[in-house]
Amino acid sequence: MTRVAAVDCGTNSIRLLVADADPATGELTDLDRRMTIVRLGQGVDRTGRLAPEALERTFAACREYADAIERHGAEKLRFVATSASRDAENRDDFVRGVVDILGVEPEVITGDQEAEFSFTGATKELTGRSGLARPYLVVDIGGGSTEFVVGDDHVRAARSVDVGCVRMTERHLAHDGEVSDPPTAEQIAALRADIEAALDLAERTVPLREARTLVGLAGSVTTISAIAQDLPEYDSTRIHHSRVSAARVREITERLLRSTHPERAAIPSLHPGRVDVIGAGALVLLAIMERTGAREVVVSEHDILDGIAWSVA
Repeated sequence: MTRVAAVDCGTNSIRLLVADADPATGELTDLDRRMTIVRLGQGVDRTGRLAPEALERTFAACREYADAIERHGAEKLRFVATSASRDAENRDDFVRGVVDILGVEPEVITGDQEAEFSFTGATKELTGRSGLARPYLVVDIGGGSTEFVVGDDHVRAARSVDVGCVRMTERHLAHDGEVSDPPTAEQIAALRADIEAALDLAERTVPLREARTLVGLAGSVTTISAIAQDLPEYDSTRIHHSRVSAARVREITERLLRSTHPERAAIPSLHPGRVDVIGAGALVLLAIMERTGAREVVVSEHDILDGIAWSVA
């Protein structure tokens, strides 16, 4: 048994997992799992740089995580950074700040590495579950990018494309930094066209339509599950391994895209940091389900963060 810590720093959120890992049994026992919306990727698609205020929000979360890691006595730590820090010209500022706070250098991984970690974290405990045929298509809809991975016990093909809820919102659903409320039909059409082009790109590498089970990861997907279940608050135990039909995803997506900010903010299970970007994230998921013909998505709370933890163990 090894006590490990994993940090996943994405475009919209930064997350921590401290867990006891037992490679002999394949069990990962959570001690501390948390998420903070920091919007590190704020404006990166437009400016090519990490904003000072976004860096400071991220460093504040890192300080909290450092305290938790020390308190739990983790033996090993791995910090993985994804889409926003891959794209930024000033990523060295980000690296220096993380090293100063946590004592480890963030690994700015490739999209393919991101996909590998996501697949491991999402599928390690699915084997033998009723009705979940292989191969799996694991889809990780992040803030800046979406990873597609097809595999059985191991990854067969993977691809990362620059379509995420924050990037798509800033590119298509905002004007002068303000998100349209609600978006226009023209904005939604442009968003959909961009997503479809990204799916075309992904499909050149990954046989999306060969998968028998669609597994969805990350905040956009888990939030849709929470909305589908009408949860009074976000409840990871109810969301993990829940199943949401394509019809329900379509209904929720249409509702989100025609709603105003106050209407979305009133949804009790929706994190305030996702209010402006959930519509774009939902449309990414819906487009994937329509492209693959998936009748439902299996929602997993275990994802790249768990894969990072296993890589340390």
